[in-house]
Amino acid sequence: MAELLTERTVLTTLAALAVLGMFVLLCRARRVSTSVEDATLAALHGVTSVAPFLREGLNQESADGAAPHLRRLLSCVAVGIVDADGTLLSWDGEANHHYADLRTKIEQVLRTGKRDFLDHGDVVCEQRPCPMRHGAVVPLTVEGEVRGALSVIAGGDRKRLMVAAGEVAHYVSTQLELAELQESKERLAQAEVRALRAQISPHFIYNALNTIGSLIRTDPEHARDLLQEFADFTRYSFRNSGLYTTLADEIRNIDRYLTLESARFGPDRLSVELKIAPEVLPVVVPFLALQPLVENAVRHGLANKPGGGTVSVTAEDHGSEALISVDDDGIGMDPELLDEELASAHLTGAHVGLGNINNRMRATFGNDYGLVVETEQGAGMKVMMRVPKFAPGVRPAAHPVAEQPVGLAAGPAISR
Repeated sequence: MAELLTERTVLTTLAALAVLGMFVLLCRARRVSTSVEDATLAALHGVTSVAPFLREGLNQESADGAAPHLRRLLSCVAVGIVDADGTLLSWDGEANHHYADLRTKIEQVLRTGKRDFLDHGDVVCEQRPCPMRHGAVVPLTVEGEVRGALSVIAGGDRKRLMVAAGEVAHYVSTQLELAELQESKERLAQAEVRALRAQISPHFIYNALNTIGSLIRTDPEHARDLLQEFADFTRYSFRNSGLYTTLADEIRNIDRYLTLESARFGPDRLSVELKIAPEVLPVVVPFLALQPLVENAVRHGLANKPGGGTVSVTAEDHGSEALISVDDDGIGMDPELLDEELASAHLTGAHVGLGNINNRMRATFGNDYGLVVETEQGAGMKVMMRVPKFAPGVRPAAHPVAEQPVGLAAGPAISR
């Protein structure tokens, strides 16, 4: 997904440069009084102004926002945007009485995917003077499929109109393709979060409630505290908003999980160490990026080890990045076997959480930010990740916080 986004970004840049080059040539051909540099800056401003609207996809709201910028970019009389069904989404400019004359052309363009042209001399017009001299209809295509059309009415040269309309339509199509790609990426990310929620072990929920139930009579105050921890854990883990969260929230939820598991196993079988640098608490990470790693350490690393062991969660400041690791001294596993299971995880379900988080990290921050796993039979497992302190478009979801942060801001190790 990250490679695909990079490829689309290159396409966008090339399309924008093509539009700018076209306007430079137009300015030279017309020998206008303004400089080529001013015209290029104006065209660049138009390209950057229209992009945010087009990234919302093709709908009435985005078309209304894009049409005025496209008209100024083309220096034409009017611009119309229609969807794949031929519905006029927006019209900006004059000569709207000629839209009816364009209808047949629009339907043909949507059907064939080929541009068409209309000359003012071919239509009946009672308006004198009429600003229209020529009209062009150009398809908007995404991955070879016609998603709409751009109608342009101009008072200048026909050849220049067709070249300009074609270049701008290509740029618009590229932006629409990026919009669909972004939407697809978000749907995939949401599906992966749902998959992680489904991986939260039913055995953990059963064991947590069973532990709380066993303490109701012998230690009701402790049972009440654990019940609150369980409620906060499930509220956070099954929330519906946001693909991203802060490291502080993830650590807080890990603390809840480990509190419940410590009550179940007892302090002699499960020791916990949290070493969190306060500087990295605001760093944004994918939602549920750490909890499945900690659960994997407890369930697969320590639960089957006689006498139990220790789970350590460390987050360190490293310049422009945060270095995070989840470490256990449990039974570990053969690294070659782990590689084989991860390769077939989509078929077998083994280590789904580990592969899921690896894919989400790479999709969010780039291929250089995948998980690094160190393990050996009988030597425990360590999972490490690097997280940039800033990444474009990666923001935590706004959600109400029910409780104050636990005492992690001071940054010392916390052991149970």
